[in-house]
Amino acid sequence: MRLQFLFFKFTSKHETKFFAAKSLTVIYMSESAIKIQNLNKKFEDKLAVENLNLEVAKGELFGLLGPNGAGKTTTINILCGLIKPTSGTVQIHGFDVQNDTQKVKELIGVCIQETAIYPYLSGKENLELFGKLYGMNKKAIKERSNLLLNKMGLADDAKRVTAKYSGGMKRRLSLALAFIHDPQIAFLDEPTVAMDPQSRHAVWDFIKEQKNKGKTIVLTTHYMEEAQELCDRVGIIDHGKLIALGVPSELIAKNHVKNLEEVFIQLTGRNIREEL
Repeated sequence: MRLQFLFFKFTSKHETKFFAAKSLTVIYMSESAIKIQNLNKKFEDKLAVENLNLEVAKGELFGLLGPNGAGKTTTINILCGLIKPTSGTVQIHGFDVQNDTQKVKELIGVCIQETAIYPYLSGKENLELFGKLYGMNKKAIKERSNLLLNKMGLADDAKRVTAKYSGGMKRRLSLALAFIHDPQIAFLDEPTVAMDPQSRHAVWDFIKEQKNKGKTIVLTTHYMEEAQELCDRVGIIDHGKLIALGVPSELIAKNHVKNLEEVFIQLTGRNIREEL
């Protein structure tokens, strides 16, 4: 059988990378931050993730897209070590997520889909608590907390109990918590849900800033304009399978449409999905 490879060039601010795609498995000619091999996750009779193979380069901002119930959050939870795969492996900077859990946790920051803050603590107290859990010293916690509170527009509300925060403020605090320990890799699961346009663009600027510092970021979102604006590459998954992978502009050109949202609808259909 004849094998065909497609070669693409990916250019970032820091370097140029070439990768070859065969059966939607990506091979980078540079060190990977995340390596997923033959990943499967089954919940009772439902296969939520099916034979996922993917590599994300260091410093890349990668978008994982899909309809409700497609397997995005399940994949993120496996990458973070929150749930175990049925089969397959995941490596973070060469460390196995299942076998080197503590080392992986030191390297990653996570903003999960459900807002995870302590409602009876203030914003500042939440950051201090998470900093302590990561083993940071008091000086580092104070400096990082003040920086992130300012970046997220929460400085004036830092001492307010977070139970009184709006939904958008809680999401911004969740994002700050993910970066309190200055992680090398960040997993952001729908970080801008419930935000107004001003807050969303402020978060976009923050995410871009982290990428420019060399951070590796995996982003899930239902806002296609967000993915098109931020991501170096995107992968679209549906029914647990990776069905498309590439630079947003290339996917748009390949599918002969105007934007990434039209690519998404063309590949996944127009039927409304319910979150599983």
